[in-house]
Amino acid sequence: CWGGREYWCGLESRGAEVGLPPAPSLFPPQIAKEVTKLLEMKARLGGDEGKHKFVLKTPKGTRDYSPKQMAIRERVFNAIITCFKRHGAEVIDTPVFELKETLTGKYGEDSKLIYDLKDQGGELLSLRYDLTVPFARYLAMNKITNIKRYHIAKVYRRDNPAMTRGRYREFYQCDFDIAGQFDPMIPDAECLKIVHEILSDLQLGDFLIKVNDRRILDGMFAVCGVPDSKFRTICSTVDKLDKVRAGALGCNLIVLGLQVFGQLWGLDLIERLLQDPKLSQNKLAKEGLGDMKLLFEYLTLIGIERIFSILEQRVEASEEKIRTTETQVLVASAQKKLLEERLKLISELWDAGIKAEVLYKKNPKLLSQLQYCEDTGIPLVAIVGEQELKDGVVKLRVVATREEVNVRRESLVEEIRMRTSRP
Repeated sequence: CWGGREYWCGLESRGAEVGLPPAPSLFPPQIAKEVTKLLEMKARLGGDEGKHKFVLKTPKGTRDYSPKQMAIRERVFNAIITCFKRHGAEVIDTPVFELKETLTGKYGEDSKLIYDLKDQGGELLSLRYDLTVPFARYLAMNKITNIKRYHIAKVYRRDNPAMTRGRYREFYQCDFDIAGQFDPMIPDAECLKIVHEILSDLQLGDFLIKVNDRRILDGMFAVCGVPDSKFRTICSTVDKLDKVRAGALGCNLIVLGLQVFGQLWGLDLIERLLQDPKLSQNKLAKEGLGDMKLLFEYLTLIGIERIFSILEQRVEASEEKIRTTETQVLVASAQKKLLEERLKLISELWDAGIKAEVLYKKNPKLLSQLQYCEDTGIPLVAIVGEQELKDGVVKLRVVATREEVNVRRESLVEEIRMRTSRP
């Protein structure tokens, strides 16, 4: 409660003197004061035939959001965050501004779009342009080598806004990154799975996810005889294919020989490119195509973002272990060569709404997998082994007690829900 109408008693009489409408009655004092100032200024300047016309508006390239619009945004954010957490991601946050030297030179031609701030106490600062460079700075500063994180926050670009097309100077980004060294394409496939889950959950209709590997494109350029110095320029041209009429770029594409493969998709396209006698001999292109093929094979298994200070001090003083994810179960394997079976099982769990993780190694040791659960606080381990596969069961291990029980595969989701819902 803000104290009621008394906040506006004096303000209403002042407003009447300058011809203002009756002021709202349920504002806190500071907001009431500012609103009245703005209304008085508009009343004084608004009728001055254009010399000092006062217009109440948001800054160029920004907008306000009504409660209805925010309800929609919250639904979208909730869907995204739920998916990120289901895949075992931790959340971080970084300052809205960074040292200017941290951002300088990281965005190439787009560096001119960075908002620079005035010198504040000897530091040259700029508003963040995206969430990627702050993330890289966070990793380097804290010497972090492995993390799966998501970050949802506003970024700023001094661009020419196109409001009707959703192009703003202030906007949100939702980042999900898996940083570290892992076996090829396992985390990449999970990232694509996440995109698919989110877009499906939001019911946006049919959608197409495009993937690329720069090594393939660079290999194409090399085979076509493009000098290294021209790679970036031609890449920029290719990036504009979806934005420019085909006729404007048709000659470039014919020279590059890209139109030959224009109607092929996914594994069909990869296989066709691998059969090209020149492209398959290029080391970069061959490596990129090999990884892309592996990625699509994984995807066919459909598996694979002052109170604080007080609380932090309490946790540190008590040495209380705080879980940073909500993962319910780790899908593990007891023998080698069971990556595909792990991916199949974790996909089934994700589709059933279970928050699950898998280690990004082809043949991780069982002890390493169990230790990961101990370190991160994951309560259950679903273990697949050769015998379990033959028997149609999954071995479910309770990390805290080391109790193990064989559960029929079709009953696994229900068993996990029952065990993780206990107080």
